[in-house]
Amino acid sequence: MPTKRFEPDDFEAFLALLPKSVDGRPLRHVLDVRHESFTSPDYLALARRYGCTTVHTDAPQFPAIVDERSELAYIRLMRSETACASGYPPAVLDAWARGARAWTERGAQHEVFVYFINGAKDRAPAAALELIHRIT
Repeated sequence: MPTKRFEPDDFEAFLALLPKSVDGRPLRHVLDVRHESFTSPDYLALARRYGCTTVHTDAPQFPAIVDERSELAYIRLMRSETACASGYPPAVLDAWARGARAWTERGAQHEVFVYFINGAKDRAPAAALELIHRIT
């Protein structure tokens, strides 16, 4: 919830409940925190301790948290525009593509997941295809 503030003890109690695996398959957890209080170094330290990654979003109403030490980048792009055929202006897609490539070039264990969600949903497929074209 966007109104949920970072409360270290409460949040750690939640993280402690997350399973590490299901039926022998290891799990990775991604946290979509939406209150500015999560931009704390204490939050990132706690998330790392439990092996969690934080969603990075381009939405102005949510914090854009980047954890440079994580191996996983989970990006939720929410500013697509109906008036733009590709959902995002080409220069913006170029910048996201550069960022994704830079992240994966850090090593084989570094992965990037980019989702186009919210905003002009009708442009999400075009935006995804344009980003793929720029990355490959």
